[in-house]
Amino acid sequence: MWFKNLQIYRLPAPWAIDLATLDAQLARGAFAPCPSHQPLSRGWTPPRQDAGLVYSSHGQWLLALTTEQRLLPASVINETAQERAEQIASEQGYPPGRKQLKELRERITEELMPRAFTKKTRTNVWINPQHGWFVVDAGSQTKAEEVIEHLRFCLDEFPLKPLHTQRSPQSAMADWLAGGSAPAGFTIDRDCELKSVAEEKAAVRYVR
Repeated sequence: MWFKNLQIYRLPAPWAIDLATLDAQLARGAFAPCPSHQPLSRGWTPPRQDAGLVYSSHGQWLLALTTEQRLLPASVINETAQERAEQIASEQGYPPGRKQLKELRERITEELMPRAFTKKTRTNVWINPQHGWFVVDAGSQTKAEEVIEHLRFCLDEFPLKPLHTQRSPQSAMADWLAGGSAPAGFTIDRDCELKSVAEEKAAVRYVR
C-alpha cells in the first residue's frame, strides 16, 4: 500500500493505547452503507481483507476510513424545480415566491435522493504508536480533518497535535533547487508538476 499524500501529525510517544482497545473503540464508528434518504455515510472498514478494523505489522498500524456519498447535482435539482415552478405558475396564475421555491427544492431533493448514484472513497491512515507518528493519505488538511473528526468521535482519548518543523518544507525544497543538490534520500529530477490545493485543482507542469 503506497501513500500518495502525507498529512503528518504527532501523538505522545509511545501512544498509551493497545491494539485490542483501539479496534474495539473504532467499532463505534464502523462503516454502514449510505441510507437512501441521507447524502453521506462515513466509517471504518478493514484496511485489508484479512484484517479487522486495524491491520498490525511489526508495531505499525493501518486504518481505512470509507466515505459513501450520493451524487445529486444541483443542476438536476434546479432543472426539476424550474419545470415544477412553471407548472405551479400556470395553475395558480402567478409564479411561486421565494419561500415556496425553497420548499419545492427541498421536496425535490428528498424525492431524488434515493435514486441518486453513490460513490465510495477511501482514506488510509498509518500509525506508529511507539514513536508517536500519525499520517493520513490526504491531499488537503480538510480531508485529513474528516478522518481526525471521526477518530475523536470513536476514541475515548485522542491526544493528537499537528507537526511543526523548524523550517518550512517549501523553503527547504526551494534551497535544494537553487543549490542544485538534495540531501540523502532525495533527488532533483527534470520534471515537475505543481497542483493547487483549491477546489479547481489547477496544475502547472514543467518538463525537462
